[in-house]
Amino acid sequence: MRRLIITSDDFGLSPGVNAAVEKAWRDGILTCASIMPGGAAFDEAVAIARRNPGLQVGLHLTLVQGSAVLPPEKIPGLVDAAGTFRDNPVAAGMRYFFDKGLYKQLQREIEAQIGRVQDAGIPVTHIDGHLNIHLHPTVFAFLRELMPRYGITSLRLSRERLMHNLAFDRERIAGKALERVIFGALSSQALPELKRLGVRHAQEVKGVLNSGRMSEAYILGILDGLEEGLTEIYFHPGILPDSEITRRMPDYRHEDELAAITSPRIRRKLADLSIELTNYRGDRKPYV
Repeated sequence: MRRLIITSDDFGLSPGVNAAVEKAWRDGILTCASIMPGGAAFDEAVAIARRNPGLQVGLHLTLVQGSAVLPPEKIPGLVDAAGTFRDNPVAAGMRYFFDKGLYKQLQREIEAQIGRVQDAGIPVTHIDGHLNIHLHPTVFAFLRELMPRYGITSLRLSRERLMHNLAFDRERIAGKALERVIFGALSSQALPELKRLGVRHAQEVKGVLNSGRMSEAYILGILDGLEEGLTEIYFHPGILPDSEITRRMPDYRHEDELAAITSPRIRRKLADLSIELTNYRGDRKPYV
């Protein structure tokens, strides 16, 4: 049996993202959304989640290119005076690894992000991360301690087959190869701990190598080659105009990604291939 989770990242970032998430759930194949606790439209996202209880909502852990939950004076090494994390993920990742003086601040912020979602009445059942920061060795070390404490039972293991991707999209070959090596290594490092903790994960995640370019044509191409078992495909849908997503992700094809999630052609192909739509809870969603 091939089972497929369809996730939207960045839920709560902006009104354009939130509107796209609700449309993708009601009119498309979306089964999960990952919420940004520090997002400017977090409260609106919570309201959407409450009126669509079948949509599973997890934590989109944000420690780079976004806003913190804690005030700046509590995490001065992580954010600027406005409470914003650094934009450069490489520089941030190096600091999080080598600067042990930041460790307690990181732990406090991670726990605060989990707490903000839970305090809003949303049980955090799965975790992923903005720019896959959840797999950073320092960050994951904290998550492996926090997940059992907060009842978090699933985590995105961001590994994707390079050659399967390149069969349908030949852009950024060198960049994709580097990302495959980095995230493949981080996923391999995390896997034994997930097994020890009994934390569920998909065996492959699509969207790592084609982030922001998950078009209908690309999805139609990759569906035939999905492996047996559980796969996750994550998207960044949005409805424009939206100044926040345009500012943060000017090259992402947000509306094309929403069109893919709501595509009748993709729904028909899923049905033809008998690929079951599900979420991290194991709930099944009909194709139409």
